[in-house]
This record gives sequence, C-alpha cells and structure tokens, in this order.
Amino acid sequence: QIITNDRLKRPNFPGDTKTPEQKIPDQKEMEGVNWETCMTMNGSWGWRDDNKWKTTESLIRNLVDIASKGGNYLLNVGPKPDGTFPDESIQRLKEIGYWMDGNGESIYGTKASPFGILPWGRCTQKEEKGNTILYFTVFEWPADGKLIVPGFKSQVKSARLLTEKNNIKTSMENETLMIQLPKKAPDKIASVLKVEVKGKLE
Repeated sequence: QIITNDRLKRPNFPGDTKTPEQKIPDQKEMEGVNWETCMTMNGSWGWRDDNKWKTTESLIRNLVDIASKGGNYLLNVGPKPDGTFPDESIQRLKEIGYWMDGNGESIYGTKASPFGILPWGRCTQKEEKGNTILYFTVFEWPADGKLIVPGFKSQVKSARLLTEKNNIKTSMENETLMIQLPKKAPDKIASVLKVEVKGKLE
C-alpha cells in the first residue's frame, strides 16, 4: 500500500515510478508510465566548487519539455556548507518563478503532447468543460509569423497568447493549423499560446 520508485535495485521491485537522472527520455519510452527527471542546476547534487551552472533558459525549456512528455521535473538545489542556497540557485529559481507566474497554466494539471516533438517548441494539453485546451510553447519564434501545427483536424474556438487577452487569427489548410503570430515573441525564452478546440482533440 505504498508507492515506490525504481531505485530499490532488485528485480522483484521494479517500482511504481521511473526516475531517469540528468536526462530527459523520449516520450514513447515513458508512455503509460509515471516518471520524473531528476536533475541538478549545475553538475553536482551537493555542495562543491562547481560553477558549471545551467542557464535559466535551459532549466525552463527542460521543464516544458518534460511536461510535454507527461513527466515531472525534480530540480535539485545543492546547499552551501552552512545550509543556505547558493546565490546562483536563488537567481535561477526566481527567474523560473517569474516565468511560471505568467505561464504556469501550461504546466500544472496538463497532460503529454498529442503531437510529439514539434520543430519550434512543445505542447501540453488539458480537458476543460468538454473542450480541449492546447498550450503551444514556442522556443523558436517563426520569422514569417506563421506557426504551423501539422496533423490537426479539430475546430478551433479561440487562440491567444497566454499572457495577453486579445485573440489571434488561425486558419486551417489540409489538416494543418496555421496560427498568425505577432512579429516579436513576448518572452525570449519560451512564449505560450493557448488554443481552445471544440470537444476532444482529433
């Protein structure tokens, strides 16, 4: 009657959850499995003189990538000898928190992407009031302002940038959704589009 992870190291105890360390697995590899990626902010789990810090951009994009594959992000902070957090960790946590203040809806309570890996970013989804909400997180803002989502058959009810209220234009062509974006990305690390479609996603 307890939940265990996969670190008991015995063949008779495979665990209820998978815990890949310092890497993000493929979505197909973890399909139907509860899992979380365990990762450090630099190269060490505890306190060491380690200045190989991951950038805030890398940490946020890791979070989005993991959520888009249906996983959880366990991000480690290695304290200093006196128990306090390094300034570099605090800075990154604040910056992640700032991004989550505006975009956390695309992470919390969402499920894995129905589209797999997209060339310009990632997707998460949730069902709400009989409809499907898609969150498209854009890493590479298209120069021509057109975001293309292939293999799309559903009817779009609305689309907007998650941090703004005004709707943006969409169109369909040969089972491809095209979203007309502003010229400039609202967030240099990861900008999120909220697209509501009618009913369940096709």
